[in-house]
Amino acid sequence: MAKEDYYGLLGVGRQASQDDIRKAYRRLAMKYHPDRNKGDKQSEQKFKEIKEAYDALSDEQKRAAYDRFGHAGVSGMGGGAGAGHYQDIFGDIFENFFGGGSPFEQRRSTAVYRGSDIEYTLPLSLEEAAFGTEKKVPIARMETCARCDGKGAEPGSKLKDCSTCGGSGRVGLQQGIISFQQTCPACQGRGQVVETPCRECLGRARVEVKKTLSVKVPAGVDEGDNIRLAGEGESGIGGGPAGDLYIQIRLRPHKMFTRHGKDLLIEVPIPFTLASLGGEIEVPSLAGRLKLKIPQGTQSGKKFRMRGKGIRPLRSGVSGDLICQANVETPVNLTAHQKELLKELDASLSARKHSPRTENWVDNIKQFFNKFDLNL
Repeated sequence: MAKEDYYGLLGVGRQASQDDIRKAYRRLAMKYHPDRNKGDKQSEQKFKEIKEAYDALSDEQKRAAYDRFGHAGVSGMGGGAGAGHYQDIFGDIFENFFGGGSPFEQRRSTAVYRGSDIEYTLPLSLEEAAFGTEKKVPIARMETCARCDGKGAEPGSKLKDCSTCGGSGRVGLQQGIISFQQTCPACQGRGQVVETPCRECLGRARVEVKKTLSVKVPAGVDEGDNIRLAGEGESGIGGGPAGDLYIQIRLRPHKMFTRHGKDLLIEVPIPFTLASLGGEIEVPSLAGRLKLKIPQGTQSGKKFRMRGKGIRPLRSGVSGDLICQANVETPVNLTAHQKELLKELDASLSARKHSPRTENWVDNIKQFFNKFDLNL
């Protein structure tokens, strides 16, 4: 099932300010919080979805990615709606309103996010996929800024306590008898802010880096297979782990072979004389040249299976087959003499004896039209 739009979940427009988003989240979170709806699985799921939406839209970087790419833009960027996140806005509410404190762990937000995964489509020839290869893959990814070591501050400068939260990473709100606590929007829970932004990353703590990786492609990969390179995605934020790089395999069309899983299909043109008299013909395979026996009277479309001459798949030790489909070829550009010879041959052939399929087809046509005439 497709995810619901984050703005729709919070009931705000796409031009909503951060203040509007926070207000909408607080209102909905109060309504659907699990401690106010004990045992209600639907409310719990709704709360998780609302929290996921707020996590994305309250962060300017993730909001920009979501606006541009939708849910795929924020996939793997951290956050989530697990029980540990319920405390973000309800740090004091259960202690002050319901009594006894929240059942969830008290914690200060650390603003740690896992780096995003990267996808790269790698086109391969049939031979490269069958036997394996090594490819150079160019990628562009966000990496921790080397100049500021991911702190976002110019080296030698200091971080200062956030003036909004006083360095605690959290801010409190009071509405009547109800107390709220939430992650500080000014410092994203870090408790400190950059006084002099790093001139390399401009305070973002990460920079885009282009590099080329060497990727080993195992033998037997197929269309749609993925090769996962752990930790080769984008760097995490705030010390979070790096994402992964996923190499998706795409096979280029081949001039002769069509791949079906571990089997290979090839169309083999057969001269009509060879199809009539029988004989032997040479066919190509990924293992080299092979001899294919053609029995007398071979018809166009007949398939011959050569066991074990296909592809050995990635996750199996048993090779597939090479399937040769005969395509009986009608001669063209005949001389007058050749045409006369064919006419003599045709006259000497008995349809029922030498062309049983043609005879049966003619009989079926006669029966069809006889039935049609009777109905008239």
